[in-house]
Amino acid sequence: MAYRPIPFVAGEYFHLVNRGNLHCDIFKDNVDRARFLFCLLCFQSAESFDQINRYVQKFLKTGSFGFNEKEIKKITKKHLVKVIAFSLMPNHFHVLVQSSIDNGVSLYMQRVLNAYTKYFNTKYQQTGHLFQGPFRAVHVEDNEQLLYTSAYVHLNPIELIRAGNVQHPMLDTLKFRWSSFNDFVGQNRWGKLLDPSIILDQMEGKELKEKGQDYQKWVEGSGAKELDIATDYLSLE
Repeated sequence: MAYRPIPFVAGEYFHLVNRGNLHCDIFKDNVDRARFLFCLLCFQSAESFDQINRYVQKFLKTGSFGFNEKEIKKITKKHLVKVIAFSLMPNHFHVLVQSSIDNGVSLYMQRVLNAYTKYFNTKYQQTGHLFQGPFRAVHVEDNEQLLYTSAYVHLNPIELIRAGNVQHPMLDTLKFRWSSFNDFVGQNRWGKLLDPSIILDQMEGKELKEKGQDYQKWVEGSGAKELDIATDYLSLE
């Protein structure tokens, strides 16, 4: 699929992807993954952050960045985007967002990719491009595409899990901390930093827990169709 620039209009949803230059891994350890996850969730606003490593180490020890309600409110007060879903893979990432302002997606990705590249190159004493080029973006054109894109994002880690010969790969994604699937089907670890409501509110359950269970069942049964629909719109080649 040829890449064509698209307008990032406020209120619209976009599936964003980028991979390592020459298909190289962009994460070498869990510190890298936690650092990128911090960027992905926190740079949705224009706020600046000091001592990011302190938050990263907190997450690695406790599973939380340790933000209080005041800090989260500050981050989410003026969104560039709303983060809906994500997954981190060895050499690429997926994130589903809603643009909060015109061109918010571009500003968001610029912050995330520049900050992480600077961190990575400094840590590993290298120079040059970490990512293969401009990020790929797919405009989500209707609700069906939105739902199946969320499933596509969450099913991505299954290939990693299958490589480990796990008997029930869908259930094992519950142990995968580097995607938002757990946050959909269980407790949302990030509060207002992650907003899955556009997806979960379409499930049949009345309570949030029931909606999460319904979403899990739906994703488990949607694998073949979501792959066909999502890959019609997105190519990483």
